[in-house]
Amino acid sequence: MIKIICALITLLSFSAFAQNNTYWQQHIDYTMEIDMYVNNFQFDGKQKLIYTNNSPDDLNEVFYHLQFNAFQPGSEMDIRLQNIVDPDSRMVNNIGTKENPIYESRISKLKPNEIGFQKIKSLKQNGKSVKYEVIGTILKVTLNTAIKSGKKATFEMKFKGQVPVQIRRSGRNNAEGVALSMAQWYPKLAEYDFEGWHANPYIAREFYGVWGDFDVSITIDKNYTIGGTGYLQNPQQIGHGYEDGSKKLNLPKGKKLTWHFKAPNVHDFTWAADDDYLHDIKHVPNGATLHFLYKNKPNTIENWKKMQDEAVKTMLFYNKTIGDYPYKQYSIIQGGDGGMEYGMSTLLNGDVKYGALVGTMRHEMAHAWFQFVLATNESKHPWMDEGFASYVSTLAKNKFSPNDNFMFERVYKNYAYLANSGREEPLTTQADRYNTNMAYGIGSYHKGQIFLSQLGYIIGKENLANTLKKYYADFKFKHPNPNDIKHVAELVSGIQLDWYLNEWQQTTHTIDYSVQSISDKEITLNRIGQMPMPIDLKVTYKDGSIENFYIPLQMMLGKKPTKATILSNWSWGNPNFTFTVKKTIQKVEVDSSLLMADIDRTNNIFKVK
Repeated sequence: MIKIICALITLLSFSAFAQNNTYWQQHIDYTMEIDMYVNNFQFDGKQKLIYTNNSPDDLNEVFYHLQFNAFQPGSEMDIRLQNIVDPDSRMVNNIGTKENPIYESRISKLKPNEIGFQKIKSLKQNGKSVKYEVIGTILKVTLNTAIKSGKKATFEMKFKGQVPVQIRRSGRNNAEGVALSMAQWYPKLAEYDFEGWHANPYIAREFYGVWGDFDVSITIDKNYTIGGTGYLQNPQQIGHGYEDGSKKLNLPKGKKLTWHFKAPNVHDFTWAADDDYLHDIKHVPNGATLHFLYKNKPNTIENWKKMQDEAVKTMLFYNKTIGDYPYKQYSIIQGGDGGMEYGMSTLLNGDVKYGALVGTMRHEMAHAWFQFVLATNESKHPWMDEGFASYVSTLAKNKFSPNDNFMFERVYKNYAYLANSGREEPLTTQADRYNTNMAYGIGSYHKGQIFLSQLGYIIGKENLANTLKKYYADFKFKHPNPNDIKHVAELVSGIQLDWYLNEWQQTTHTIDYSVQSISDKEITLNRIGQMPMPIDLKVTYKDGSIENFYIPLQMMLGKKPTKATILSNWSWGNPNFTFTVKKTIQKVEVDSSLLMADIDRTNNIFKVK
């Protein structure tokens, strides 16, 4: 019997160890040589990648993203623009009126020399040609031999690309005159994780990539300046002053220069280039070097110069709030059609009002943590990167621009509008599958942001702050999922939160609590919405004194730190909660902090007449 028990203990110990060590992620190393022709916006590429299969599975096929192919008439992106009721205004022309708009996809009007494409000229696996098939924005590759679990494979590719007229994120000659915004520009191997392959077509939304090291050489007309992902290896050879801000020097003869970048441990590589870029450098104290590249225009120069100190302050704030930015460099580049985050860099609109420039910079810089270090699957969980980046950028906004009245109020109002509109969809909806851009935008950015601010209401602000730091420390350079942030919050707070993640992410249940009645010294609250919450209650008595009460939600199996009077638990199954106080009541208010996302606040306050 003793031997059996010992054997069982050994087995259970091994099982626990195995459960704690089952996480894995793939790894990839890219080496690319690009020859860019600025006269026709085409480029030739050579790509060598070494793929390490850390999964427990043998892989018989791999998939690449060919995202420039989305910018062709008849693509899925094009057809989607023609069918969604509220298309992205940047990607369509309104050929109707303001009152009766008729939207025309800009992609549908692209000429052959304006489209984007990535054409595969050859592909080899371990030195031998391999079969492949282009399916829209996806390249499906049938392997000659399986990549065994724990083994590596080398893929060598020659490809040709054409940069599209800028319609969304990537492109050439955007509205602000930037020549090349090179995002989603190379054949990119799709991610394979515990759920399988994520070879999603490029229709509109976000991305998911494999962690690895990039070694990229870009040959381009010598008058162009490049900025983007990675560390420039040859600043003196190209003479653009990346180290000391000096003017061009020691340029080799010929019309082109080769810029050589290396980017360690990233999951994407982006660059932008223009022949009229100005380049400034700022150093974050005890932190990264910030590079600013922007057009040489008077108004642009004034705003971008002014913005640079704000960028330094913002990075310092994020380092303190989340955790240290792990790279030595971050580039802020004029080149977007709004703002978009990339590895060690961001592309922004540059010719905008100063407040908009700073606000976009703060949001996109926040993505350097939420998505480019905490690399969630944006296609499946866009609220985890957009919402979390929005949350910390709102904190920064409130700290550095407190008079702008930004706060969280507008975010809650937008969410309530969506929830009451009948068009809300669960946050589990795949990013491209939302019926409307409104539901995607408010859901991912605002409801995602409220997930954190409301979590602070549930577990306490200090616990939330510690949760963010632990989440970053535990999951940086990994692919966290929704359960990971939930579990970290449970570990920090000691409160059970499975109900919260389920209700907020997987349903469209709403929160609505009311003060149902007051009878002398008795208060009755009513839960109208389907989603339960713990309740903070503020009671003002006839004598002018105030007492705060806290009603724990029973399924939390715990309480947040509070100085309020703690009442008995309120179980989900009971829609009403009644308790008595010792003095005559003047007014009762549910959630005076306004951090609970109650969709109808008209019934949150009851005044005794």
